[in-house]
Amino acid sequence: MRLRYAGTCAACGVPLAAGTTADYDRTSKTVACIVCPPTDANTDQGERRDPSIDVGSPTVTEDAPAVEASPEVWERPTLEAVDGQGGASAAAEFQRRHGARRDRVLNSYPRMGKFLLAVFDDPQSTKAWSVGAEGERLLSEMLAGMAGESLRVLNDRRIPRTRANIDHLVVCPSGVFVVDAKRYRNARPALKVEGGLIRPRTELLTVAGRDRTTLVTGMQKQLDLVQTALADQPDIPVWGVLCFVEADWPLLGGPFTVNGVHVMSPKKLRAQLTHPGPLDEARIADVQWHLHEAFPRQKQS
Repeated sequence: MRLRYAGTCAACGVPLAAGTTADYDRTSKTVACIVCPPTDANTDQGERRDPSIDVGSPTVTEDAPAVEASPEVWERPTLEAVDGQGGASAAAEFQRRHGARRDRVLNSYPRMGKFLLAVFDDPQSTKAWSVGAEGERLLSEMLAGMAGESLRVLNDRRIPRTRANIDHLVVCPSGVFVVDAKRYRNARPALKVEGGLIRPRTELLTVAGRDRTTLVTGMQKQLDLVQTALADQPDIPVWGVLCFVEADWPLLGGPFTVNGVHVMSPKKLRAQLTHPGPLDEARIADVQWHLHEAFPRQKQS
């Protein structure tokens, strides 16, 4: 046991300071050094061992009191700098839809099924999953090249109780970045503002001239979830980013903000993630694990 008060070894007479681990004899209500043999109630207290003599390890008897173990210090486990595979769930969904269509066509047209599959491609709703998976993979490769003790990444995280996922969570000195990868090849994202004088000001996201503001709405929902998961750590900034991969970005300018969501290229995102901030390496690892518990890895079938 660990002594609350100072005492003296009943076997050798050596003073024992408070906090020292020692044996306690409940019968005689005495304490003894760990290295001393257990005291016997019938032993003459005057016969004490010379502390300079090595008696070796004490013999453990059935009646010897158990020594109280020192409390273990629990340490939160840590993950690798990059956890999860970018684009894995999107690729799996594409394969599921592609296979279901193939089986459906072959069952409906046993003789012409293979011909129809060769002539007619998958519908756009199915191919979109393959395109999205490639965008996530490309962005995850860039993030993996930056990852280390001061920048940690969670890829393809599951949102509990839903079928949705978060593409990338990046924890770095400046805070947490919730990143949604979008792959619109050779298409230019832009900010469109409507109203402002008579009507209320409205910000819209367009890609190749088409309204894609629903992407901003989806990111806002992800931001709310991550901020809720970090509610006990309000000092950590949380940023939402729509990162357009292989888009037609202009040479000058480019990044902009739509309703609090940042829209940028992978190059600009890389620069943003390298900014200094208040989080040190230990805090970054702790936040990564905290987010991992809130948003676990996406289950792969």
